[in-house]
Amino acid sequence: MFSPARIGLYALLISAAAFFLVPLYVMISTSLKPMVEIRLGNLFALPTHATAAAWVDAWSSACTGLDCNGIQVGFWNSVKIVLPSTVLSIFFGALNGYALSFWRVRWAGVLFGVLMFGAFVPYQVTLYPLVRIFSAAGMFGTLPCIVLVHTIFGMPVMTLLFRNYYASVPGELFKAARIDGGGFWRIFFQLMLPMSLPIIAVAVIMQLTNIWNDFLLGLVFAGRENLPMTVQLNNVINTTTGERLYNVNMAATLLTSLVPLVVYLVSGRWFVRGIAAGAVKG
Repeated sequence: MFSPARIGLYALLISAAAFFLVPLYVMISTSLKPMVEIRLGNLFALPTHATAAAWVDAWSSACTGLDCNGIQVGFWNSVKIVLPSTVLSIFFGALNGYALSFWRVRWAGVLFGVLMFGAFVPYQVTLYPLVRIFSAAGMFGTLPCIVLVHTIFGMPVMTLLFRNYYASVPGELFKAARIDGGGFWRIFFQLMLPMSLPIIAVAVIMQLTNIWNDFLLGLVFAGRENLPMTVQLNNVINTTTGERLYNVNMAATLLTSLVPLVVYLVSGRWFVRGIAAGAVKG
């Protein structure tokens, strides 16, 4: 028999699932409906004449302002931003965590405290100073600019992840490597990085999804030629030339969220394993 507590638990879980699944259902069904069916106002009705035309239009011909090349332009811009930003932020985060954990750098505690302070500073506070700095350097509105911004903002969290992970590594391994003649870089590349695959998986998932879903930094620092997919999505939805195409808007939204969704579905178990392997230890 179901006890009142179990009934309440299932009711809570079903409500939480419906909270996320009902909007997703509306988005998918709307994206598959022609505008004739959408005008009927049956929001929750299944499409009677399902079509993928809205998805094709969203990808290849939707207007993002004056350009009507679809959201595919933003997709490739996001790829160009995400790949180097993810690699650089993880590399420097791992390097910082390694140095702070094993080499006992002078003022290491102060440096780590400053990095952690940076993790809690809102982006909005630093936008204007960064705009001025990159403008003075002649980098503002370029691809290296937005990549560097994401690398900087990702470094505090990545440093925390790797420092806590390396704190769970036995110090005898590091001492043995030092006795065998290993230097700073040799130990890092040949010992620490191969041991860090679980936490690297966690870091890749976190950085890839965070950078892909970013809107504010991409809007400010990417420049007109490198606007990421989230900014292009905003332009698609807010660009109207006559009738508002809700099916195209929904399809564009789903296309934008497809990459982080696939990442979570494919690598979710690695994320859990990485966390359990030491991401929150130390």
